Amino acid sequence: MLNYVWIGLIILGIGTALYFDVKDSFQNKYRNDEFIKVTFNPNSEISSSQKLIDGLIRINAKDFNSFYKEFVTKDVEVKAKLTLKTEDTAILYLMLDDSSPEIWKTMGKVSGEKNDLTGEMKIQTRSSNQILGEVKFEKVNFIKMKSVTNGLLDIVNIAVQIALGLIGIMALWLGVMKVAEEAGLIKIIARAVRPITKFLFPGVPQDHPAMGSMIMNISANMLGLSNAATPFGLKAMEDLNTLNPQKDTATDAMCMFLAVNTAGLTLIPATAIAVRAAAGSSDPAIIIGTSIFGASCATITGVTMAKLFANYPVMKSDFKSWLTSRKKSLLILGFVLLFLLLSFLTGVIKNIGSFFRFLNPETFKTIIGYISILAIPFLIFSFLTFGLVRKVKVYEKFVEGAKEGFNVAVRIIPYLVAMLAAIGIFRSGGAMDLLIYVLSPITSLIGMPAEALPMALMRPLSGSGSLGIMTEIIKTHGPDSLLGIMVSTFYGSTETTFYVLAVYFGSVNIQKTRYALPVGLMADVAGILGAVYIVNMLFK
Repeated sequence: MLNYVWIGLIILGIGTALYFDVKDSFQNKYRNDEFIKVTFNPNSEISSSQKLIDGLIRINAKDFNSFYKEFVTKDVEVKAKLTLKTEDTAILYLMLDDSSPEIWKTMGKVSGEKNDLTGEMKIQTRSSNQILGEVKFEKVNFIKMKSVTNGLLDIVNIAVQIALGLIGIMALWLGVMKVAEEAGLIKIIARAVRPITKFLFPGVPQDHPAMGSMIMNISANMLGLSNAATPFGLKAMEDLNTLNPQKDTATDAMCMFLAVNTAGLTLIPATAIAVRAAAGSSDPAIIIGTSIFGASCATITGVTMAKLFANYPVMKSDFKSWLTSRKKSLLILGFVLLFLLLSFLTGVIKNIGSFFRFLNPETFKTIIGYISILAIPFLIFSFLTFGLVRKVKVYEKFVEGAKEGFNVAVRIIPYLVAMLAAIGIFRSGGAMDLLIYVLSPITSLIGMPAEALPMALMRPLSGSGSLGIMTEIIKTHGPDSLLGIMVSTFYGSTETTFYVLAVYFGSVNIQKTRYALPVGLMADVAGILGAVYIVNMLFK
C-alpha cells in the first residue's frame, strides 16, 4: 500500500507541476517578451553623468491588472535600482518584499538572486526627477518544475538533519530505558496496564520488553512529550521485530501500535495552546476538550480498523468465524463508543476545556512551560534513581542502551528521505492546491470552512507544515474565531501519519506495511471529522 501511495505522490506532484507550467506557458501568464508601462521616481535628482540610480517604480493599478490579469487594489510601488546603458535603454532591478504583488514574488523566486526581478527598460521621457518608459522582465518558464527541484533539494537535506538530530535524543532515552528495564520498572508499569495492553496487543507476551517500550511511548505521547515518545517508539518497534517471523513485513502488533500513534491522542495539546496564547487568545485552553474528542474519534477508529484488518486472509475466507472470535473486542469497542457519545451529549467534553478557564492566558502559558521543562528531567531522575535503589550499574547500563541510538537514527535516513521527498514533490508541484480546489465543495457541506482544508490535508503529511498553516490562520482570523479554534483542534486531534510510518517502519527495515497506512489515514479522517463536528456544535 505504501509503495503505491509513495509513487502516487510523486507522479501527482510532477504531473500537476507539468500541467500548470504548460498551461501558464500557453497563456503566457508571466507576459514574457511583453512591455508594461512604468514610472521610475529617483530618491534624489539625477545628474547628467549618473549611471546607477536608486528609486521607486510605480505602475498604475488598472494597467497592472490589465497586463497580468491579476487584481490589485492600489498602484504598485516597489523599490528599484536603475542602471542606464544608453540614453534610451536601462536595466531595472526590482527589490521585492512582502508587500510586492504575488505574481512578481513568484517570478522573483525562480529568476532573481535574493528574490529580485530584473528587466530591460525602454526610456520614453526623462527628467531630473522622473523617468517614464516600458519594461520587459526576464523570461520566466517552468516555475512549478523549478519549484519542485528546489523544494526537493531542500527537503532531502531536512530529512537528513531530522535523522541526525535524533541521534542525541535516541542515545539519551534508550540509555534511560535500559536502566529502567534492568531495574524492573518497565515490568511494573506493564503489569499496571495489562488489561489494556492485552486487548490491544494479544499477540505480544505481557512480560516481553516490547510491552514496556510501547507503554512508555503511548504515555509520553499522551503527555505531549514528543522528544521522549519517538525514542520509546523506535525501541518498541525493535522489540516487536524480535517476535516477527517475516522481517520485511509488519505484524498485527506493529500495525496496531502505529494506529495508536497516528491517532495522536494527547491530553494537553501544548503546542497548539502555546500558539493560541502567543496570539493573544482570551481562552487558549478551550481546545483541550475539543482536541480530546477529536483524538478519541481518531483513536477509536484506528484501533477498531486495526482489529478488523488483523489476520485479513482469515477474515476474507471465513468472515463468520472471524466475527465470532472478535466478539469480546467488538463489545468493548461498542461500550467505549457509547461512553463517548453520552459524554458528548451531556456536555462533558465542553467542561474539560472549561475547567481551565479560571487561568488567564499568561498563567496557563507559564504552567505549560513548567510542565515542558520539568517533565523530562523528572522522568530521567525517577528512572535512574529507581535503578540505583535496585542496585543496577546505572552508568554501564545507560551507555549500553545509548549505543543503540546511533544505529537506529542512521538506519531511518533512507526511509525518511524517500517519504519527505515524495511529500515535497506533491506540495511544490501544486497537487496539494489542486486537491484543495477539488475537495472544497465537499468539505463545505460538512461545516469545514475552505480556509481550514489546507490544515486538514497538511497535518498527516508534515508537522512543521501544518504548524505553519495553523499559525498563519490564527494570525489572520484570530485565535478565538471559529476557524482559529477549528485548526487548533485539528492540530491537537491528529498526527503526522506519513512521517510516523516512515520513521518507525524504517527503523526496523519494514517494507511491507500491510494495512498500517489505510488505518492511519482513516484515523486522521475520523479525527478531522470529529473536530469539525464538535467545534461547530460548541462554538458556531
